[in-house]
Amino acid sequence: MAMTAVARETVFALRRQIAKIEGTLPERLEAPAGTPDDAHASLGADVTFVRRGVAVSAPDAFLRTGAARLDAALSGGLPRAALNEIHGTETRDAGAVAGFALSLISLMLKQGPRLPVLWVGTSEIFHEAGFPYARGLHSLFGIEPEQLLFSEAPKLVDALWVAEEAARMTALAAVILEIRGNPQRLDLTATRRLHARARSAGRPVFLLRQAAEPEPTAAPVRLILTPTPAAARETIAGPLAGSIGRPAFTITIGKSRTALPGQFTLEWNPDEHSFEERRPQKGRKEKGWAENPVPVVPASRRGKDPAATAGSVLAFPAVGSSDAISSTARDQPSPGERAAHRGPRRAG
Repeated sequence: MAMTAVARETVFALRRQIAKIEGTLPERLEAPAGTPDDAHASLGADVTFVRRGVAVSAPDAFLRTGAARLDAALSGGLPRAALNEIHGTETRDAGAVAGFALSLISLMLKQGPRLPVLWVGTSEIFHEAGFPYARGLHSLFGIEPEQLLFSEAPKLVDALWVAEEAARMTALAAVILEIRGNPQRLDLTATRRLHARARSAGRPVFLLRQAAEPEPTAAPVRLILTPTPAAARETIAGPLAGSIGRPAFTITIGKSRTALPGQFTLEWNPDEHSFEERRPQKGRKEKGWAENPVPVVPASRRGKDPAATAGSVLAFPAVGSSDAISSTARDQPSPGERAAHRGPRRAG
């Protein structure tokens, strides 16, 4: 029996709903062949675009960072109506992760309505990483302090509940949930709930994870972020030696349904409130941007660094060796130093 127009429309509507929940590979879902013109007209305004499993309702539903190579790798940018993960590999990178999240918020407020943003976290994360500096919000990101709201929850279960309830609110531009480590409660089910709320409201939820290991989540995009040494300030005469330029981030695509793993270095322009991709200078290797030029262990102040010698190294000198006796004698304190250690240590 031939399928009627109403039945075809019902089947197509069900397919679209399934595609929104599960995601499909085609770039666009079209009505099946044989659908009458009036059905096309009724569905034309509600055609769903699907890009590698991220279902969106409009072509501009991706937040562009402004870095052409990164946006192209992400097939247009970060999905707005979705859960996006931003990882910091170490606790000391919390400032860089927060700065990158604020940069994304600044881009959103430039492109859309200037709605408030809710930042949710536990007492542990705020005590460890602190709060953003109010005066710096306006000067570096163009965000007014009253536009950034904070919710400090005593436990993770409370923070997750606040984030889920806030994610469904269309009165917020975005929700930021900051969590430290890999807690057991932040499992696949919890991230699915956050992702579903973000898609339903059409607003992004940014999950900031400090000192966390990658694990399965429902977020379609995961960015691993590390701070990068700032380059020297540019002047008319060239780079100003000894100066500190714009803040920079090294971004690694750890997970994406649209891109292969890649690494990019972005600089944030606090005057234009935009990202610019940093390219290695001529004659300088790209790897050098992520290297720390400061030595981990300082050189000895008592003499030259000992040269590396081949052979075995003993912790104690051999017994009966004249060289060992002379070496031990040289290590003894001088008479002036010995006097300071004769008497017992007295308090205050």
